[in-house]
Amino acid sequence: MEALQTPITQEQFGDLVGISQQAVSELLGRSILQAGQPAATWLRAYTKHLREQAAGRGADGELARERARLAREQADRVAMDNAVSRRELAPVSVLELVLAKMAGDVGSLLQGLVPRVRRRVDLPGEALRILDEEVTKARNRAAAMTLEDAEDEADEEEEA
Repeated sequence: MEALQTPITQEQFGDLVGISQQAVSELLGRSILQAGQPAATWLRAYTKHLREQAAGRGADGELARERARLAREQADRVAMDNAVSRRELAPVSVLELVLAKMAGDVGSLLQGLVPRVRRRVDLPGEALRILDEEVTKARNRAAAMTLEDAEDEADEEEEA
């Protein structure tokens, strides 16, 4: 143990821990090891460095950042899977089908509105013409509705 209390060469330390003299030199260059310190101090500094690398706290921290990014992605995926299970999310294709069906249903209802009003209520011809124009506009707008339109409206609401 007394031998560890005195400084040793880079080559001797490399032999002690199983790395090359060049690797020891690199550790000195990166200030992980300090020149002139006893072998025991180098050994503690070297094992601390190895523990930090193993824990992902290396010099550049890249592994830790990647682990954190992966954890966020996994959490996002789990949250999305949960939302799908709770039927809070649906594939875009399903939403488009529902929207198209709903627009068709609304269009059919609107198309029959003017004839029903004409049969049941005695309105002047001009009023029926205006009603027919407005219903046609609404029917055409409903038929042309897409998911992009809904997204645009959501963006406008967020800005307001």
